[in-house]
Amino acid sequence: MEIYLQRHGTAEWGHTGLRDADRALTGEGIARLKSILKVARAAGVKPSLVLTSPYRRAMETAQLAVDILGYKSEPVRSDALKPMADPRDAWEEIRLHKNEESIYLAGHEPLFGRLTAFLAGAPSLQVDFKKGAIVRIDVDRFGAEPAGILKWMLVPKLATAAL
Repeated sequence: MEIYLQRHGTAEWGHTGLRDADRALTGEGIARLKSILKVARAAGVKPSLVLTSPYRRAMETAQLAVDILGYKSEPVRSDALKPMADPRDAWEEIRLHKNEESIYLAGHEPLFGRLTAFLAGAPSLQVDFKKGAIVRIDVDRFGAEPAGILKWMLVPKLATAAL
């Protein structure tokens, strides 16, 4: 299975009365996400399932992925992709869908840096997961401990340069 993790794009700053979960993407965040998703599409990224954190900025990121990558259904929300979730819970969510060919997940830090390391079988690895970045990890076994292969990581600055 190909697993794509994408951190949400730049979101508005929090302010009084705005819950963290309700922060929306900024115009700049949307533009950068569109750039990186177009490069991902050109690289052949075509998810058979899209999962997202229930936070607004992640759901907006997932919707952009649906539109640009040609996914034909609605994204599925999962609490296992919230910012402070445990990588093991996210892995259990992935394992529920082990028959999928390719899963795209939209979420947050610090989860995605930790999840990348966990999926690659190197939980102490430090990953600098930039806003909007996308990572591909391939997994072919779905036991309690993943042993994935990190195939690539694309950050917005490189995607913008590629266009």
